[in-house]
Amino acid sequence: MARPLRIEYPGALYHVTSRGNAKQKIFRNDRDRKDFLNLLSQVIERFHFVCHAYCLMDNHYHLVIETPEGNLSEGMRQLNGIYTQRYNFMHSKTGHVFQGRYKAIIVDRDSYLLELVRYVALNPIRAKMVEDPKDWMWSSYRPTAGIDDVPSWLSTDWVLAQFGSTRRRAQKLYTLFVNEGITRESPWKDLKGQIFLGGMAFIENARKVFDQAVREIPRSQRYAGRPLLPELFPAEGGDRKARDEAIATAVSWGYTLKDIADHLHIHYTTVSKVLKRGGDKK
Repeated sequence: MARPLRIEYPGALYHVTSRGNAKQKIFRNDRDRKDFLNLLSQVIERFHFVCHAYCLMDNHYHLVIETPEGNLSEGMRQLNGIYTQRYNFMHSKTGHVFQGRYKAIIVDRDSYLLELVRYVALNPIRAKMVEDPKDWMWSSYRPTAGIDDVPSWLSTDWVLAQFGSTRRRAQKLYTLFVNEGITRESPWKDLKGQIFLGGMAFIENARKVFDQAVREIPRSQRYAGRPLLPELFPAEGGDRKARDEAIATAVSWGYTLKDIADHLHIHYTTVSKVLKRGGDKK
């Protein structure tokens, strides 16, 4: 399977995870976690990231990061690179701390940001490390819920604004929302093409924003969520006009002439002629 391309553009929102090499711990103690959060705050300030949520586990971490300047790779290189140096120095180690590249999922804010904030907060519960998210000191849950002070680099305004106009009421409803998610299904069932968490309209708009970068994306990711050929074409016995219109639609979705010809059991030159006739009419 092809590695997902790094997709970056101003205003993109990501769920970022990075795991320890060979599943080993990346945080051995609370001092490591404090060092990481201190470094994260510096990266957020330097690269103008917006951090909506985070959670530090033992052998991995989660971040929900927005990049107004479309520079995720630069910031992540700084974050993981410098943390590796510090970790190795503190623990007299050498070599890799993280397992390969970090994973970045592009997220539709309107449909999935709240779900991801909840998913991140509940990670220690799913891992059976604590029984209540408020008992885990190393996530954004406590400051967002109003239990701890909000660090200057953590953005809670958008999340809380979804729950109420007053901060105290919003924090109360936020805690209820998170706890209700313990029995809910993971949002990852909706992941498309390895890198998109969003609906068709979101993916289509992302294509337009990516523009040139989209041409380099593996086909499975570029056309994530597109309808299957049997869904595009009328049932057998349909009229020729409907078939020809479906051919043009299939091409717009990135299907090749051969893909379409094989599906229709016709020669690809026939498909080409259909497209040419459509172009001549315009």
